[in-house]
Amino acid sequence: MDRAMDEVQAAVAALPPLREVIAANDLGAKKQLGQNFLLDLNLTGRIARSAGDLSKSTVIEVGPGPGGLTRALLLAGARRVVAIERDPRCIAALQPLVEAAAGRLTLIEADALTVDIASLGPAPRRIVANLPYNVATPLLMGWLDALPELQSMTLMFQKEVAERLRAGHGEEAYGRLSVIVQWLCAADLLFDIPPRAFTPPPKVTSSVVHLVPRPQPLAPAEKNLLERVTAAAFGQRRKMLRQSLKSLGTDPLALLAAADIEPTLRAEHLSIAQFCALAEALRTAGR
Repeated sequence: MDRAMDEVQAAVAALPPLREVIAANDLGAKKQLGQNFLLDLNLTGRIARSAGDLSKSTVIEVGPGPGGLTRALLLAGARRVVAIERDPRCIAALQPLVEAAAGRLTLIEADALTVDIASLGPAPRRIVANLPYNVATPLLMGWLDALPELQSMTLMFQKEVAERLRAGHGEEAYGRLSVIVQWLCAADLLFDIPPRAFTPPPKVTSSVVHLVPRPQPLAPAEKNLLERVTAAAFGQRRKMLRQSLKSLGTDPLALLAAADIEPTLRAEHLSIAQFCALAEALRTAGR
């Protein structure tokens, strides 16, 4: 590791404890911003290490808050960290960390939902973030459209959402999110984080998920059609497919026959490849 990085890590390690940063800057967590600050340095370090080798990456963080995970990313040797934060109080509180990082940390005051990931720094890019609960899924869905720009995503969600990302067909948590995410990414649920680790403690357990874009989707399909098919099938998941797919505006029995799928099955019984076959049948039907 180069001397400059050693100096950055020493400067970051010498910063005041996070609780002092929160108190000095009056950083009471705002519910409307989905803020729950993770202060346990062992856990933030574990998340940073789970993201892989950061020494050659632009690391993108969303919602750094007082900077717990941001510090961990710098201590893990990130070449450059770009942190996106909506709360101007946090922007001010993070200035000493920016100075300690000596050019390796850039703060952007913005809504992450509106930011073009590819504009934030050179490839390879990794997203590592404790996502605000209230926008976690919309953020992920937007990043799925930018996967060619990303090497990996290491993200914290509510455990219920994390289980959906990883669930296989036949499992209770399997749904639209499972299909779309796993169609495009290899997904690993790494570990849970209890509510007591956060300030303030949320009412739910959190989980860290590691997502790696696939070189090619699992099976051929157009994303917009796959989204339509999964929305219809899981929108009435207790009904048989011959009924739930009627909302697609074409004969469901013909679609199912073209995809070689039994019409009496329900959504949770279909594999990702079978959903892709339905999407292809919908494309062929001109819908």
